[in-house]
This record gives sequence, C-alpha cells and structure tokens, in this order.
Amino acid sequence: MALRPVQVNIKALDDEAVGRFWAEALGWSLSSEGPGVTNVQPGGDFVWPDPVAVCMDVVAVPEPKTATKNRVHLDLATTSAAHQAEWVARLRDLGATPVDVGQGEVPWTVLADPEGNEFCVLEPREIHRDTGPIAVVVVDCADPRAMARFWGAATDWTLHEVTDDHAVLRSAQGVGPYLEFLRTSGAKTVPDRVHLDLLPYPGDDKAAEVARLRALGATDLDLGQGDVPWTCLADPEGHEFCVLGSS
Repeated sequence: MALRPVQVNIKALDDEAVGRFWAEALGWSLSSEGPGVTNVQPGGDFVWPDPVAVCMDVVAVPEPKTATKNRVHLDLATTSAAHQAEWVARLRDLGATPVDVGQGEVPWTVLADPEGNEFCVLEPREIHRDTGPIAVVVVDCADPRAMARFWGAATDWTLHEVTDDHAVLRSAQGVGPYLEFLRTSGAKTVPDRVHLDLLPYPGDDKAAEVARLRALGATDLDLGQGDVPWTCLADPEGHEFCVLGSS
C-alpha cells in the first residue's frame, strides 16, 4: 500500500486567472471540473494520473494570501542560461513579479505568481534535465529527516538523499519532479496556500490508506470542507495535504 503525489493544489481568489498564468508559464493545458476549480495539465495525449507529471489544481477561496511566505513552492527547470533569462522575462510579461525572501546572491530567480505565490526559476542543473518544467516541489520544514520518514512511508516515492538540512524524494519510476524538504527557521504560522494531493492506486482502499497515514503521524484536518470525497490531513509538522478518491 502506498500513495502517489499527483497534483499541487493552489488556493486563489481568482482560480481562472491564476490557472491561466500557470498554464501559459508551463506550456500546459487548461480545463475545469466545475466552478471554482481550474485544472492545469500537460497537453497532448496526457491522461491523468500519470507518473511523469505532477499536475496542478487551482481552487477558489475567499481569503487572499497573507504576507507570510508560502512553506510550499515550486522550482522550475531550465536548460541553459539563455533559457533561464528568456523564461524569467516571459514570466514577468505574464504577470509574475520579483520577490525578496532573503535569498541574497543566488543563481536562481525568485518570483511570485499574480496572487503572490512564490516560486523559483532555477539555473540549469544536470539533475533536472528530465523532470519536465516543474523540477522540484519544495517544502519548508524544521526536521527534514522526520519529513523523509513520514513522506517516504506515506508514498511510493524513493528517498534519494537525506541530511540534517534537506531530504529529496522522487517517483520510484525515476520520472517527473523531485520532492524536497528543506530545513528552514521559523514555525508554520498560517494555513498552507499550496499543498500536495495524494492518490491511492486502483484497487487500494482509500480508508485503509488514510488509517495508515494516521498511524504514521498524520492528523485529521477540518478546513470547512464539509462532505467531500477527499480527506484532509496534516503531516507531523502541520503541512496540509489531501488524499483523493481512487482513480
């Protein structure tokens, strides 16, 4: 039994505008499963769920983002210095803005989407040559080793590296983005604006998976979601995530 990360969920005042930004930024397609939900997925013959891509759901909420930096963000992959510069310029034309999160002099560029969600456009890195446009989903945390234990047991992703400062996982099939837990100072103080959605494999029992996650240290979370087919949980450091119904 295991779960697979299948999409990044982003809360937004205007799901259509934020979804449109990310679709144009990534070169992906837009769709909608209903009012207030905009889906961003690779185009072409892509069929969800697919191990090659972690997709994106943008969900409308009434609350704006606070000034607090998101504890989950995306790192985007580039193939050359020219590609990085061109992509940053195009993202700014689409509505992204430069932000200072205390990064100092670094080779990557920190931007925010039109509603202030931070993300990074990385310099070219050999390790990201086959990830697709999303290189890494980065989660700020206090204890990367503990996060690696929980998320490694919760999902079927493989642990690639773990130190006191960071832990890195990736799909066992060696495709798609990495999931990195990065040690940062400061405790979580506001609900996550960005979180991961996990999906059971066909034939696996969702209720049993949720019970297994609770045994690993996850806690139930009431976000006012009401009677929905997914289950809202928090990991041992309080990062929200959802377990979707089986595909």
